[in-house]
Amino acid sequence: MEESCKNVYITTPIYYVNDVAHIGHAYTTIIADMLARYSRLTGANTYFLTGTDEHGQKIAQSAELRGKTPKEYADEVSGKFKALWDDFDISYDKFIRTTDDEHKIGVQAAFQKMYDKGDIYKGDYEGYYCVSCETFFTEKQLVDEQFCPDCGKPTNIVKEESYFFKLSAYEDRLLKWYEENEDCILPRSKKNEIVNFVQGGLRDLSISRTSFDWGVKLPESMNEPKHVMYVWLDALMNYITALGYGTDEKEMKHWPASTHLVGKDILRFHSIYWPAFLMSLDLPLPKHIAAHGWWTRDGEKMSKSKGNVVDPKLVADAYGLDAFRYFMLREVPFGQDGDFSQKALMDRINSDLGNDLGNLLNRISGMSGKYFDFKVSSKDVKKFHQKELDEVEAILENVEEYLYKMQLNRYLEDIWKVLTIANKAIGDYEPWNLMKEGKTDEAMALVALITNIMARVSLLLDSVMPEKIGKIAASLGITINNETYTSLILNKELIADTTITKVEQLFPRIEEVLLEQAKPAVVEKAVAEVKSSKKEEKIEEDDNLITIDKFFETSLKIGTIVAAEEVPKSKKLLKLQVDLGEGRNRQILAGIKEFYSAEELVGTQACVVANLKPAKLMGMISEGMLMAAKDENGLSLIRPETPKQIGTKIS
Repeated sequence: MEESCKNVYITTPIYYVNDVAHIGHAYTTIIADMLARYSRLTGANTYFLTGTDEHGQKIAQSAELRGKTPKEYADEVSGKFKALWDDFDISYDKFIRTTDDEHKIGVQAAFQKMYDKGDIYKGDYEGYYCVSCETFFTEKQLVDEQFCPDCGKPTNIVKEESYFFKLSAYEDRLLKWYEENEDCILPRSKKNEIVNFVQGGLRDLSISRTSFDWGVKLPESMNEPKHVMYVWLDALMNYITALGYGTDEKEMKHWPASTHLVGKDILRFHSIYWPAFLMSLDLPLPKHIAAHGWWTRDGEKMSKSKGNVVDPKLVADAYGLDAFRYFMLREVPFGQDGDFSQKALMDRINSDLGNDLGNLLNRISGMSGKYFDFKVSSKDVKKFHQKELDEVEAILENVEEYLYKMQLNRYLEDIWKVLTIANKAIGDYEPWNLMKEGKTDEAMALVALITNIMARVSLLLDSVMPEKIGKIAASLGITINNETYTSLILNKELIADTTITKVEQLFPRIEEVLLEQAKPAVVEKAVAEVKSSKKEEKIEEDDNLITIDKFFETSLKIGTIVAAEEVPKSKKLLKLQVDLGEGRNRQILAGIKEFYSAEELVGTQACVVANLKPAKLMGMISEGMLMAAKDENGLSLIRPETPKQIGTKIS
């Protein structure tokens, strides 16, 4: 185990309480839980932190919309996050909330220290502010001179008195840190983006607000009751206030963090603002800031407004928590985006878990029971199978390096290579023939080889699938703990004589009937995917092809545009009233202002996607989408050749 990992402090981002947990939150938390569980197994002094971020204007506005105080709203959503992680058996050491009194005291202590050092000063700020992202942007950064470049929502011009952090003063020190610490940002490709950004020059950072009051107040000594701290200053400090910074600092022994896990959308805050704050506080910097990609659905980032969010609890309940954990960690290389598919999840369960892992345990149980009354002895394994042991050890020698460099899929791929060696050995040596030939010692050595391989794999997979692996370990007669890890993984010893215990099938094959009995919406969709794939199995596979059933899920209708007007302050949008024969007009916002005037559209017909989930653009609801085609010659709406009855379906 690498020296830096003897003291391991792992964090997730603290999740913003503006919505319920989705699969992206689960992904981050499962990765952190895996690292924490593995680190504890190796004997590391491990501390694992997660929690919720609860301040800021967006939370205040969300609470007001629901008729609640900000604290009531934060309590409700934070409670749901904590309940989900507890249900998922996430092994966190602390669940922090930024509304905790100890956190507020710690943040105020940090603010005071940075102020006393001369890194914070008072001034006035004017800029374009995105409430949703809690971020200021320059005019050049805006899309269409108004919209946030990150989330696409309208920004507001904000002018207010503010305290500033001298971020610009830390530009050179940050660049030196990046240069001297090759893996401070993972994957390394993400580090290049950050370095380029900092080399472009840093501006001082506005770190207080006066336009709302839902946040941490400035220290009393500053006598600034109107000001609350910028939500990102407040939030980032959680990583040290959770350890007692500014209050009882006995847990600060865990600092610096070994790994901050974040989504790629908040990497800039963690790899620029946060290390600069730490430099100002004279604290060591984290060893790794690891940024993962987004889980998408149909190629789009999941969001509640798009109606494409995958509920992690529904998936875990339908397929099993351990299978869900394995899929999330194995399916996508860390740092890349991944598109969620129930069919891909089912394939992983049936192939990797059912055929490769579960079936190997069944073979151990079957062979040991049939030939040796479930007794297994390792005394002749090295005599007959040193070649296979060497192959296994050569692979396992390097797997931990993948883990701490966030190459989680490669970690699992190599473990599956070891399972392949075990399954292949059974076919190569044919224990049934060895027994027929009276070569009992050789047959026992083979069964013991497979048992030892499964024991080592179990130790390395316990952090991935703790519940299922616990059953495998019990079946093999071993205990998952540091003593066994040291013996079998570090010292490469063989297990003592053991008795195999039969267990139920751990990863039963998922069939359509089984899934249809479960009935949650996410499973019903998986069934449809499987059925569609079987119907089309004679067609050459192509990820871009869909079935006819999938096509007909989209409702296309002919509509007449009965009114149209320009959307003020927008270069692209027209606001249309479209009659689809429903007894009322649909309001549709269309980005076609550059190609059509409002006047020329009135009274014309267009093809409309009629079953889109309503979306909000520039504060207005849009209830559909016009179909159009665009090339180098411009944009044209798709229209019927001759007038059709309003509401006519397109097929």
